Amino acid sequence: MKRENILTGSPWEDKMGYCRAVRIGNIIEVSGTVAIVDGEKVKADDAYAQTINILECVQVVLEDLKVSMEDVIRTRIFTTDITTFEDVAKAHAQFFKDIKPTTGFYEINKLVAPEYLVEIEFTAIAPQKPLIQEGL
Repeated sequence: MKRENILTGSPWEDKMGYCRAVRIGNIIEVSGTVAIVDGEKVKADDAYAQTINILECVQVVLEDLKVSMEDVIRTRIFTTDITTFEDVAKAHAQFFKDIKPTTGFYEINKLVAPEYLVEIEFTAIAPQKPLIQEGL
């Protein structure tokens, strides 16, 4: 099966040896994604805004792979503050209320930088293309 790596141009991709997403066949794995904290729209103390920012970013990555959020079957949410659950859950539900992927919500000590409150990983399965039979 063909492997497709999705790169974003981040200097961390070469430094760490990773990519934003990998697709092999109809399986798509998206790396842990944090928000772009700009201090205005997305603040270092706003778990809701960070989660929305992450979900919007990943939505674009999935679209580049010709799939959608509806194809997400699992999310893994990491936070440095478990008390942000309600805010993170509210943002997650904006994208997944009707899709309902499996998920986990985990409190960890730290993320890569102190301004990040949330990091999310995603697994998606692209719909299978129907087999075309000759002569039908």
